[in-house]
Amino acid sequence: MTHGKEWSQLSEPQINIILSNHNELPIKVGKIAKELGLVVKKATLEAGISGEIKEVDGTVVARINRHDVKERQRFTLAHEIAHFLIHRHMIGDGIVDDVLYRSKLSDVFEQQANSLGADILMPWSKIKEELKQLEGERIEVKIETLARKFEVSTTAMKIRLGKL
Repeated sequence: MTHGKEWSQLSEPQINIILSNHNELPIKVGKIAKELGLVVKKATLEAGISGEIKEVDGTVVARINRHDVKERQRFTLAHEIAHFLIHRHMIGDGIVDDVLYRSKLSDVFEQQANSLGADILMPWSKIKEELKQLEGERIEVKIETLARKFEVSTTAMKIRLGKL
């Protein structure tokens, strides 16, 4: 498996921007957002809200909860980038994602954003490279090492690896 089906909804320039930032770990998710034209701001959001994205005067702005741990902020940003890329027509006055990455959008759209977000933040090509270095290690060590290198939570990495 290389990419989820959401990848097919991206334009060639969008794919090129993402792939050009998949050369080193951790993936520079903020740089990807900027190159795609998404403005990112860390903000104090309501308790239980991880991120939101909305259009303000023709500019799409993603706000990430500054009080979440760094790993969560990184996944939230990847998730909001995914909304920006594949659900832009639905952003309107805003999409607010809670800590379980649920919003007013249907579960299908949230799952799509999670899947594409994972492709952006934890590309399979890099995971496979790193797993080669970890041959012979216990799965727990692999998960913890990968999570640390990709700067994501162990839960996100377990989900990515299909271990949850």
